[in-house]
Amino acid sequence: MKYAFSKVSLALSLALTLSACNSSDSTDSVIPTPTPTPTPTPTPAPTPTPEVIPEIIVEPLSDGNDVTIDIVQASAAQDSRLACYQGLDSVSQTCGLVTYQIMVESFIDGDSNIGYGTGYGSSHHEGDLQGVIDSLDYIKSLGVNAIWLTPIFQSTPKQGQTEWVDRLDATGYFTSDYFKIDSNFGDLAKAKEMVEAAHAKGLYVFFDGVFGHHKGNVAASPNGLTPTNGTAQGDGFEASYPADLAFYKEVAAYWINELKIDGWRLDQAYQVPTAQWIELRKTVEAASAAVTYQNASGESVNPLGYMVGEIWKGQNEIAEKAYGSTGTPALDSAFDFPMRYNTVQTFAVEESGNGDRFASNLNSGFMSHLAYPDHAMPNLMLGNHDLVRFGDLLQRGDISETNNEEYWARHKGAFSFMSAYSGPITFYYGEEIGDELPGYADKVDPCSGDSGLCDDHVARTSAKIDGVNVTINSTQADLKNYLGSLMKVRSANPALYNGARTHIFSDENVYIDRKDTSDNHVLYVLNAKGNSVSLTINGSAIGSDGTLTDLVLGKSHAVAGDVYSLTLAPFESLFLNIDSPTAEGPQSSNGGSLTGTGFMATCDNPDSSDADPLGKAMYIRGSYTGGGNFAETPAARQFSYKGQNTYQVVVTESAVTSYSFKFAADDWSKEFAVAGSAAVVIAQEQTAAVAAGAGTESSIAIPEAGSYVFSFSVTNEGDPNKMMVSKCAE
Repeated sequence: MKYAFSKVSLALSLALTLSACNSSDSTDSVIPTPTPTPTPTPTPAPTPTPEVIPEIIVEPLSDGNDVTIDIVQASAAQDSRLACYQGLDSVSQTCGLVTYQIMVESFIDGDSNIGYGTGYGSSHHEGDLQGVIDSLDYIKSLGVNAIWLTPIFQSTPKQGQTEWVDRLDATGYFTSDYFKIDSNFGDLAKAKEMVEAAHAKGLYVFFDGVFGHHKGNVAASPNGLTPTNGTAQGDGFEASYPADLAFYKEVAAYWINELKIDGWRLDQAYQVPTAQWIELRKTVEAASAAVTYQNASGESVNPLGYMVGEIWKGQNEIAEKAYGSTGTPALDSAFDFPMRYNTVQTFAVEESGNGDRFASNLNSGFMSHLAYPDHAMPNLMLGNHDLVRFGDLLQRGDISETNNEEYWARHKGAFSFMSAYSGPITFYYGEEIGDELPGYADKVDPCSGDSGLCDDHVARTSAKIDGVNVTINSTQADLKNYLGSLMKVRSANPALYNGARTHIFSDENVYIDRKDTSDNHVLYVLNAKGNSVSLTINGSAIGSDGTLTDLVLGKSHAVAGDVYSLTLAPFESLFLNIDSPTAEGPQSSNGGSLTGTGFMATCDNPDSSDADPLGKAMYIRGSYTGGGNFAETPAARQFSYKGQNTYQVVVTESAVTSYSFKFAADDWSKEFAVAGSAAVVIAQEQTAAVAAGAGTESSIAIPEAGSYVFSFSVTNEGDPNKMMVSKCAE
């Protein structure tokens, strides 16, 4: 069995040499004094020459259609509810975070004497803290301002553990000693060097906190505490709360005090009750307020004290298990998994292979934020170590390959959308150069962990860091430089990361938002598809009566008779400063009624005694509270047959919210949603369609509390026909 080991060279043998004395006239014998030869300094291993990544012959984008769009008014009123939508100085640093995630064991091998040599995924599994240090200049060049390291605490092998547990140890996610740096990654001194070097370059440092489970053989804390072995989880155990709260509070404060880290990414945060997150957050805030370090400007600052939870669920479970309520806030930030899926569904496909949706799907993603309390600061990412890389998703969806310009253009489109996101964002290492795993695209099912190709670890590829272990090609460099230019624009324009959002327009191809702080006003225009687009936009629709200045290129766009004319190439985006914002701001319609008309909008239709065309119970299944993330079939959301091939159920929504859903049978033999997996437009009849499998669901935003009737009809053959959601009249 292979355990963690160090690649230590054999010790050198040293010999002492005696020097002969010169002859003396004295008759006394002279005993020669031995002179030791200086201890030779071991010759360091030569620095490997970076691998040169070959150039790619990139095929140009194929010609799409020419699309003309006229925009005369904004689609919605301004949204300034969440914490990063208000331009507040108190949260500006957190909202402006741009974090670079590092999977330590698969990153850079900076010290050939240490390393795990085994793990999940296809990497070398030799990454270490020295490799992170060696890469800091490169990371800083991307325009990011923070790094997050996967767990680097000691994982101690148990007697007789299997190779699979050896691999799990390399991830760090089942810890044995929360107060010791894993010797396969480095030691305390190296961790201190790494944190100080990052701070000196203007980078925050976040550690990965696994406060909900552990390996079981956990060493005591400096105060003599250990966590309990609760419910078994794999080869480890879940923690037990509130019994283990004191232990994990000690962990959370220890590394802020010891190394002055800036906070924690929180693994499987749903394992810790929100009441305990409140206490842990207070501990992190207090510890951060009690210590300081020198930042890149030579200023004495406190650690940021940021905490971001990982809850890989729908928005309602994230709200419940991470954020808590507006009155009783728990965590301030959690990864925005719902928006992540909308993003990859729009620019590529999600892991199920479904996607390439309309640009308006991005606005549906923002509607998921209706479920979050006011203090929430969602953190958007494209991928992480548990998800498939964006480049591989493009290939999984048969959309584009690395030798197509579209592959790189879609990366740029996704990066631009993230740049205009109010709140913190995170990039996974390698995304900046469009990294992917050559020869891999389709999901491997069933999948063996020793293949390195399972969806939950295939993204753990060996890092490619320009100037450290590789020389990237010009195509990769172009994408990297583009990301850097976007991050400069984002950093210089707080409206992009800390501003109110007004949704101006979205359809199949185009997405437009206006972003605002008190003195910064930016129009974000995106062509998310492969068609060329010509736009005419009324100045009143965007609240502008002067020039629009391109924040990347410096080009000015003049207004002519209250109309702007813009053209966008496929997947192109524009960041336009609104040089002369009007006092009135963007003008939108008052919105239509939430109550529709006709049989499908009637909330009190009697049940029908006619034969049910489907012959089986149908439910609203989804990510709403109580829906078990599509797993449950609550009686309160079961449809009744009303005749005319129509099914209805009235649902009382107690608050403003949003969720994804399908109309489905309990055995999933029937699955319906809005055609194209589009969002619901309340009070409008929409075409229904079969929506089989993951990634085909629709979404709904409930703008006000009340009772809503959900309806769908089928053909005589039992195929989906129409659907509607309508608010019941008071």
